[in-house]
Amino acid sequence: MTLTQLEIFSLVAELQGFTSAAHRLGISQSAVSHAVKALEQELGVELFRRHQTLVELSDIGAQLLGRARAMLGLAATLQQEAADARGMKRGTLRIGSFGPTASVRLLPTILSHFRQAYPGIEVHVDEGPDRQVIQWLDERRVDVGFVVLADTPTDSERFDTVALFEDQLVVLLPATHALVASTSVPLQALCDDPFILTEAGSSELVMRLFSDARLRPNVRYRCAQLLSTLEAVSRGDGLSIVAQASLPERVDSRYVARPLSPPVPRRIGLAVLDRRQASPAALAFLTLAQGLQHTGTHR
Repeated sequence: MTLTQLEIFSLVAELQGFTSAAHRLGISQSAVSHAVKALEQELGVELFRRHQTLVELSDIGAQLLGRARAMLGLAATLQQEAADARGMKRGTLRIGSFGPTASVRLLPTILSHFRQAYPGIEVHVDEGPDRQVIQWLDERRVDVGFVVLADTPTDSERFDTVALFEDQLVVLLPATHALVASTSVPLQALCDDPFILTEAGSSELVMRLFSDARLRPNVRYRCAQLLSTLEAVSRGDGLSIVAQASLPERVDSRYVARPLSPPVPRRIGLAVLDRRQASPAALAFLTLAQGLQHTGTHR
C-alpha cells in the first residue's frame, strides 16, 4: 500500500470516475485503474461498484475512505513540518470557503498576505455551502475552512476555531413591499410571504432562527447563489434573510435591506479539525488571518 494508491483511491471516490481522476492527476486512465485494482487486491476487498460511466463506493470502500484521507492528511502534515524546518518553502494548503462574505470579503486579503509570506506554498480553494465546508473539514478534504460561529452548540464546535468577522443578518424586501416602511422587521412578519432561502450562505443559521422561534417560513425558492436570491427578491417573488456583509456594495433600488428585530449577529471564523495535528501551513494561515483581524484589515 502506497500513499499514491490512497491518493488515487480518494480522488476516484471524490470525482466518481476513473477518467475524471486521471485527468485531474495528469496520468492515464489505465494507471488509475491499475492503482485501485492493486489496492483492492492487497486489502482483499472491492472498494468500488463499477457501472458504465460511473463508479460508486462499496460499503467497505466508504468506510475505508475516511481512514485513507486521515492517512493522507497526516502524510501532508509530515511533509509540511519538514518544509517548515526549511522555512516553509514548499507545501500545500487546502482551504474551504463559502458565500460572498468569506470568498469575496475575507479570503482575497488573507490570501494576498499569505502568498507574499509563503510564495512556495501551493494553495487550493474549494467553495460550497457553509455546511459543506464543515463536512470537508470532517473528512479532511480541506486543511482549514471558513465557518459560521454561533453562541449555541453547533457542528463547528467540534473544531478549533478563531473568530475573524462579525456582521448581522438582514431582511431583503422588494422595494414596493409594505415592510419597507419599518426600521426593523420581526421574524414572525416573514412567515406569510413566499420565502427565498439562499443555500450558498448561512442557510443553517437562518433556518435555525425560525426553528428556535417555533416559526416556519413559507419556503418557495432555494437559490444556490446570492445573485439569484437578489434577482428573485427584486422581481417581487418573495422575501429573504441574508448576511449584511454579503450584499453588493453597489446600491440597487429594486430591493431594500432591513435589520431583524431583535438584531441577529453573525460571526465568521476559520476552523481546523485539530490544532495539534494541523499542518504548519494551516497554522500559519490562521495566525496571519488573526493578525489581520486585530489590525482591522478585514473591516
